[in-house]
Amino acid sequence: MVEDAVFEKLPEYVVGVVVARGIDVHRHTHMPQDVLRSGEAVFRDRHCHCDYKAHPDLVPYREAFETIGINPNRFPSSIEAMGKRVLNGAALPFIHPVIDLVNGISLNFAVPMGAHDLDQLGGDFEVRFSREGETFVALGSDQEEVLPAGELIYGDSSRVRTRRWIWRQSEWGKVTQDSRNVLFPVDGFSGQNLDQVLAARDQLAAALAGEFGALVSVHLIDKDHRYIQV
Repeated sequence: MVEDAVFEKLPEYVVGVVVARGIDVHRHTHMPQDVLRSGEAVFRDRHCHCDYKAHPDLVPYREAFETIGINPNRFPSSIEAMGKRVLNGAALPFIHPVIDLVNGISLNFAVPMGAHDLDQLGGDFEVRFSREGETFVALGSDQEEVLPAGELIYGDSSRVRTRRWIWRQSEWGKVTQDSRNVLFPVDGFSGQNLDQVLAARDQLAAALAGEFGALVSVHLIDKDHRYIQV
């Protein structure tokens, strides 16, 4: 679900969603790693000869950050941060078959993508503004941060799942070797990169079904369809 107040500030906001159930990480081949290396190569080819921050792929997210009061230079979106590492020559590490797949598709289509273990959610999963006193633990950390009210986040009724919208994901709800049921959001904008969002969503869904044996469904959230039933 996306809170009404989000669309008041970002009326073209869309979220492509893949819901995958019964993921079997032991079934996969080397495909996820191949997708990651291919995505890195595509991103370098598209962005290496320009000021990548000014590239049409990234400008919509930088402008949206500014609209909601987040400095995109200090807190770049996940795709901008990952893309910068790739353009600097880094080969991203293999983390987990599903995460490698997501990162490769994210780079290939230059869209932010997330992965959230459905079995670790507490209540409705939402894109919304934070409430006073909510807390967050960054991926790889054990330090709890207290948020101010009014920060755009992914969250449920009890936990903040990402800070600053698509900047950094939480330790809570991360995908592990035990994760079987996962929700994957793909963030974008209807008037600017909807085709990329849908293509990334559909490639991910096909790979999860074909490589990991998951039962998948695909969805699109926008200002006229603000929630899905999972």
